[in-house]
Amino acid sequence: MSDDIQNILNQMTLEEKAALTIGATAWETTPIERLGVPRLVVSDGPHGVRRVLDNAIPSGQSLPATCFPTASALAASWDVDLITEMGEALADECIALGVDVVLGPGNNMKRTPLCGRNFEYYSEDPYLGGEMAAHFISGVQSKGVGTSLKHYAANNQEHRRFTVDARVDERTLREIYLAGFERAVKQAKPWTVMCCYNRVNGVYGSEHEWLMERVLRDEWGFDGFVVSDWGAVHDRVAALAAGLDLEMPGPQPDRVQDIVGAVRSGRLDEAALDRAVAQILDIVFRAAKTPKGQAPFDAGVHHALARRISSESIVLLKNAGGLLPLSGSGTLAVIGKAAREPYFQGGGSSHINPTRVDVPLDELARLAPDAGLIYALGDGDIIEGVDRALIDEAAAVARRADVALLYIALPAAKESEGYDRADIDLTEQQVALIQGVATVQPKTVVILNNGSAVAMDAWIDNVAAVLEAWMMGQAGGGAIADVLFGRVNPSGRLAETFPRRLEDTPAFINYPGDGDTVRYGEGVFIGYRYYDARGVDVLFPFGYGLSYTTFEYANLRVSDDLFEDTEGLRVWVDVTNTGQVAGKEVVQLYVRDRAARLVRPEKELKGFAKVELAPGETKTVELALDARAFAYYDPDFGQWVAETGDFDILIGRSAGDICLSQRVRMESTQTLPCRLHRLSTFQDWMEDPRGVEALQPLIERVMAQLAAQSDDPTQSLPATALDWMKYLPLPMLLRFRAGLTEGSLEEFVDELVAQVSEM
Repeated sequence: MSDDIQNILNQMTLEEKAALTIGATAWETTPIERLGVPRLVVSDGPHGVRRVLDNAIPSGQSLPATCFPTASALAASWDVDLITEMGEALADECIALGVDVVLGPGNNMKRTPLCGRNFEYYSEDPYLGGEMAAHFISGVQSKGVGTSLKHYAANNQEHRRFTVDARVDERTLREIYLAGFERAVKQAKPWTVMCCYNRVNGVYGSEHEWLMERVLRDEWGFDGFVVSDWGAVHDRVAALAAGLDLEMPGPQPDRVQDIVGAVRSGRLDEAALDRAVAQILDIVFRAAKTPKGQAPFDAGVHHALARRISSESIVLLKNAGGLLPLSGSGTLAVIGKAAREPYFQGGGSSHINPTRVDVPLDELARLAPDAGLIYALGDGDIIEGVDRALIDEAAAVARRADVALLYIALPAAKESEGYDRADIDLTEQQVALIQGVATVQPKTVVILNNGSAVAMDAWIDNVAAVLEAWMMGQAGGGAIADVLFGRVNPSGRLAETFPRRLEDTPAFINYPGDGDTVRYGEGVFIGYRYYDARGVDVLFPFGYGLSYTTFEYANLRVSDDLFEDTEGLRVWVDVTNTGQVAGKEVVQLYVRDRAARLVRPEKELKGFAKVELAPGETKTVELALDARAFAYYDPDFGQWVAETGDFDILIGRSAGDICLSQRVRMESTQTLPCRLHRLSTFQDWMEDPRGVEALQPLIERVMAQLAAQSDDPTQSLPATALDWMKYLPLPMLLRFRAGLTEGSLEEFVDELVAQVSEM
């Protein structure tokens, strides 16, 4: 704590301290004018600045701002530099609109494609999500505007989000649901972190001392303040004691009095209040160093950036016969409501009032003035049932054209903040429309606008090309046209697996839970980790995406094939553009542990890079791995463990297309605490070097006994005997094989445990 903040804190009354930890309005903290403490203004995000006109109204009219592509699109770019650039632009808009902290990014994992808010989240993979979040935060905060990393933690469904209890074991929490937050906090140091609505293992996020104090602050070194999600606090005093610094929204005079009364009665230690106040003051004064509201932002430049980001995020999923890119001539049938009324953002708190919106049909006409465009509505607003007349009209238009472009947007009624999807399907009308058009027009291109994975098996074999354009932001209509006509070579890659069926998804059995309890029974096996483990066929794997050119990988090499964990590992691979046009490739590095004490996924993403190549050009991509890239969280030891052993370094175009691999061996320098006790199995003792040393005389004795019982003493022990032995608790093995009496057995085992504990 700085001397200036301590000085202000010393002068504050108890009532002023309490008031500072409760919002003054829906979007402002409480100013203390007599002490020169200004207000702090926050705004919804994270893909645009939702600066409301009246701070007293949480969901009021907002000022115009750039609506950038949503998080699911951003992650598909796999371009951290681009995300940083977007963060800088968002900061410029915050400064222009008088905002000190933007509420984002959202970095919850995509546990199920049904989560209605998936469009606001990056990925099913914590490494990719953490990198995206970290670079977003760095971009925004580089200009003196704060961020709020959310929703901490295990907020992976909208169904009963205010009350549901996410029951998840610590290893799964650490490896999957906290790892992305950890990477963002350690790497980018967000000014604030927002707690979740839900409970985690029985405790509300707003009252979760283990999450907010032990993990976030003590382990990760977070030095900002923790803010509640709006309305997430149930007991203000308990939340404050647990580490929640600021409750939003306000005003809530009764909450202020609760804190005052709790301090005066001794129920709340004033030191806990002082700490929260100091952390809020630190951010308030940090934000005040950057003057706000004094200059406009360049809406045209930011619109162009939004278009570039959207075009980098579009994923080419299918391109039979090289139909795309289009020539820009001939007759194009443009079909779908979304071609005239673009679906570019999701519903809820992140809904932006855009500065302008590109209409896809208009952008097609602008980029291809020589093409003849004919339009049909096709789907309209039909959520249930099928309107054959609209489909027949669309088919007739498609029959007259050289190519049919179907703009298919998942209706807002199917995905939004506040509720989850019931399925992963398009509407009946949209499926029937695609089938009807494809029947008469083999050159059919489907352009999808949605926030998460959708099923396609009912129609994908009948269409020539598919573009996944996501919730594409206000400039997405132009970005789609750029890709269709080859002005931009698509380079997006999926940041989530697209399954064939909802029934194939990892959380299918456990989602949405029983009443207010949802069990994360799939453990660490979410996304591609699950599909790998189960051998489940998917529609499109994690990391997948096509290009208008081709790439070849070669010459994989590592800094050393035998290294220590403290040294880390550097990896190089050569990538060549073997096609005829310039393009960008996403090089993905996965690590496979060949053997581990705990069950691990077949492979895990631990590095990536996006590289741009001219035709015929080769570049060497370098990626670095630290010890954490090889580690797993071991709850028995209460820490990350990087075991000595063999690992495969895998280079892939996607999780389903590994093209190069190399075996390496890592030597661990970790000294782990002894976890052996008197009921540990023989296998447990043999996996611990201290146990092996202590048991060596006994091992020789037992092995000699078993060999003597064999018909042929010259032969090795049968595998069945070894299997039988290894899972016996040590006392039981000794009782059966070592000839110890009960009294001497207890004493002997206790001596062994004491011996290894002292090593």
